[in-house]
Amino acid sequence: MALSATAPSPSREALLRMVTTLAHRGPDERGLYRDRRAGLAHARLAVVDLLHGQQPLADTSGPTWIVFNGEIFNYVELRDKLIALGRRFSTHSDTEVVLQAYQVWGQAAFERMNGQWAVAIWDAAACRLVLSRDRYGICPLYFCEHGGRLFFASEVKAIFAAEMAIARAFDSAGIDQTFTFWTVIAPQSVFQGINELRPGHVRLYENGAVRETAFWQPHYPEMSGSDRDRFTGSCGEAVEKVRNALEAATALRMVQADVPVGCYLSGGLDSSLVAALGTRFAGERFQTFSLRFADAEYDETYYQQLVAAATASEHHEVMISRGDIAAVFPEVIYHAERPILRTAPAPLFLLSKLVREHGIKVVLTGEGADEMFGGYDLFREAKVRRFWGRQPTSSRRARLLERLYPYLSRSPVRQQAMARQFFGRNLQDHQVPGFAHDTRWRTTSAVKRLFCRDMRAASEHCAAVSELLGGLPAEFSRWSFLAQDQYVEIRTLMSGYLLSSQGDRMLMAHSVEGRFPYLDDNVVALANSLPDAYKLRVLDEKHVLKRVAEPIVPPQVVARKKQPYRAPNALSFVGQDAPAYIREVLSETALRAANVFDPKSVAILLGKCRSQAGDGDLSNADNMALVGVLSTQLLHQQFIANRPCGLNKTELRIDVDHERRDDHERRERILA
Repeated sequence: MALSATAPSPSREALLRMVTTLAHRGPDERGLYRDRRAGLAHARLAVVDLLHGQQPLADTSGPTWIVFNGEIFNYVELRDKLIALGRRFSTHSDTEVVLQAYQVWGQAAFERMNGQWAVAIWDAAACRLVLSRDRYGICPLYFCEHGGRLFFASEVKAIFAAEMAIARAFDSAGIDQTFTFWTVIAPQSVFQGINELRPGHVRLYENGAVRETAFWQPHYPEMSGSDRDRFTGSCGEAVEKVRNALEAATALRMVQADVPVGCYLSGGLDSSLVAALGTRFAGERFQTFSLRFADAEYDETYYQQLVAAATASEHHEVMISRGDIAAVFPEVIYHAERPILRTAPAPLFLLSKLVREHGIKVVLTGEGADEMFGGYDLFREAKVRRFWGRQPTSSRRARLLERLYPYLSRSPVRQQAMARQFFGRNLQDHQVPGFAHDTRWRTTSAVKRLFCRDMRAASEHCAAVSELLGGLPAEFSRWSFLAQDQYVEIRTLMSGYLLSSQGDRMLMAHSVEGRFPYLDDNVVALANSLPDAYKLRVLDEKHVLKRVAEPIVPPQVVARKKQPYRAPNALSFVGQDAPAYIREVLSETALRAANVFDPKSVAILLGKCRSQAGDGDLSNADNMALVGVLSTQLLHQQFIANRPCGLNKTELRIDVDHERRDDHERRERILA
């Protein structure tokens, strides 16, 4: 989009480069729209209204256009309300509902939407551009201002493809955030000049001005005083409410699709409950998909097969080895577009490939349950540490640490003296915001010891933690400690890593859309309103959710100890069969070119990991460090050193199916 009347018009070639770069997100159809000020391009994954949902889509009554990635699950309800207000529709797509809803209700339309989206709406008459992103950032949306123009896209690679003159360099603040929180936090990205629209926000460009506002923020009951949003029923009543809300959320995500919907099955409580509910709405054929691991420590096949049998699903599995992880890791980073500190996205990349090979475009997953219902060990750990912090000299309270992390071969609580030293830090701050996360942030930040001199100096001027905590909502201090911990987890790891690097990016790499019943608006509002004891009952995580699952999920799954999804990490890259690219990107030449890590420090780390590989057990710090260094180096090679840009070498045939006024304003459908 040209930010002023004198800026260059969007070129057709740039739009083609952008949409071709994003072909993996939408292989079914591509379309373009251009006028003198703006250009829109769309790569479509056809899920709803397969015949008439082409994009960019125009309002029938005026020159307003939309491109939209995602799904609005209550679009039928919204459509009926709009028809009652006199609106008329030419398609049965949720895209047209989004466009008309915005024209009727303005920004308030996004508050009414229950779904996941990245949206751009261009009003050519008013020269107004609206960008919007869903509440939790399920769908990505990046933007960059350069040379008097605004570039925006679902992925950074499309912005880079649009204009070669856009700088390609790491942003030290983004790197610092990554090696603090495991991820960047929007609007920050790891690339200079590239920003990410914050979840739950709308960004408006009009008359040379820019305005960004939030249309949604998480809300929790306040500890003192009455709060109309606080759930006041019994735990049994809460179980019934959660069951009904989750069943309705799952049903919406199963039936609001004109293609079959499958389900991921990890073997844990969350995906098992979704699968058990989903099978009720799947018709005659319900397909489930699971990961198996050659390393027994990570394998959950027994529980997966129990649930597959209980749901009578058509079950598919893919076996993952360390070599598989190493082989696909460069592709994983290409799609993630940010450094990662765990290899966990790599198996999910291969799982989405399996899904697509079986003809499925949409899958349900259990993501969001831990954040909404208090499922993480981090929440239990914080509760123990706060309890201990009220009597820091108590040895009995400290022994509660032994109930954490039973699934880890190198559990941080196995050696009591070291555990008490590690978890006993900063106990005096047990009421301070961020207390629950400080052990993770300290552990992650230790990787910064590998930074080169320039990056270390730049990092010292960054203040990732203080900036995050300084931007907390005014009511944050009035929430319970569990609610505070949930909010920070949602703001950091869930949005930036779980829903992005492990979620959308690995799914869309193979043109698969993920849907998340636990992130349904009604489920979230209910979960946030529940008393802490219904979610974390003493140290029993997700208590209410377990009771919902008891009648329909195998008891072995409901009763099993929490075991988060994990995959082999550094050991995937240090064996005798390690791919050649590892030596290349970790060479002194490549490390100096990227200018993030010190070559000597990396060489020492790599040697240490190789020497200990025979033991089959590396420390958490070394695992995280090697994966973080390797992923950063791959990112530099792919996006900065090689400067990718240009059309794929496939021929595209253009069929102009809509023209307006002159050659500077048209919509084109691309037939690959």
